[in-house]
Amino acid sequence: MPNALCRRLGIAHPVLLAPMAGEASKPALATAVSNAGGLGTLGCGYMTPQVVRDTIRAIRAASDKPFGINLFLPLNWTADPAKMAAYRGMLAAAHADLGIAEPDIPNKFEESFIEQFAVVLDEVPPVFSCTFGIPKPDEIAALKARNILVVGTATTVAEAKALEAAGVDAIAAQGAEAGGHRGSFLAPVEQSMIGTMALVPQIVSATGLPVIAAGGITDGRGVAAALCLGAQAAAVGTGFLLADEAGLNQAYRTALQGEGVHDTTLTRAFSGRSARGIRNAFLEKLAGSGDDIPDYPVANAMSRGMRAAAAKAGRAEYLSLWAGQAAGLARAAPAAEILQRIMAEARAALVQDL
Repeated sequence: MPNALCRRLGIAHPVLLAPMAGEASKPALATAVSNAGGLGTLGCGYMTPQVVRDTIRAIRAASDKPFGINLFLPLNWTADPAKMAAYRGMLAAAHADLGIAEPDIPNKFEESFIEQFAVVLDEVPPVFSCTFGIPKPDEIAALKARNILVVGTATTVAEAKALEAAGVDAIAAQGAEAGGHRGSFLAPVEQSMIGTMALVPQIVSATGLPVIAAGGITDGRGVAAALCLGAQAAAVGTGFLLADEAGLNQAYRTALQGEGVHDTTLTRAFSGRSARGIRNAFLEKLAGSGDDIPDYPVANAMSRGMRAAAAKAGRAEYLSLWAGQAAGLARAAPAAEILQRIMAEARAALVQDL
């Protein structure tokens, strides 16, 4: 299914691995998707600059195919002492239940974007994508000077237009169905919850840029629908979470294969920023605590100890089980097999429509 974006990216299939940060951010998964003809994209937002460098080099050592690196753009946030104290209290019962030390205030809340970005410029991955905003003009200029294709994330038409005006090369249109953190940056999240079916064609019509559909796309039928809406590619994240190369902890994998996978919701409980995941006990406990939860990345750093201990203990009730609304369609298999199945389904759906 060749098109202009696929030719520019140098990929055979219009499927990108959505850039999932955290536990699912494995070089082996990105490599497998790229080697199978898609574009493996790795979420590196939580990585130290050195780990970003090591990750890029690991992918290059295992593949000569194109790949992408994603970073979170810096946000304005406040380490509010009252909110941190309240959130610490919310975490305390979970820490006690898990048998770990009482929650504390971390010395550092996030990695340096400036240092991460310097590594990207130094290592020159074929594709750079970003979430939570618009890169600065000098950052976009520096990327383009190195012939790195720049992809911005938009959850509304206004955001897509702003990204186009800034000079990005393509738009990832993130629908409300998407798992993980919302990329909204011009309006509050609750005003930016537009479904993929409605968002993609509007961004296609409003901009002159290639669009990558993201959100609720887990199988080939979703890819076919995205192409019919005018997108030149589709980003699949949750659909690859059960891949052998994803390396999720067993409690997370089990949750993705249970009945609860059909019940996802937006929450700030784990990170301080709205993200979609499978409902669990900790999420439900903090459901009415919105204004008392610290900003991202403060809450994200404070809850890291709980989440790490829960993963080790197999306690899904304390994990951030990020997943999109079509998570029930995800299947366990090697990543290459998943991509092959997606493409076969997409071709069948498009031929049937004809």
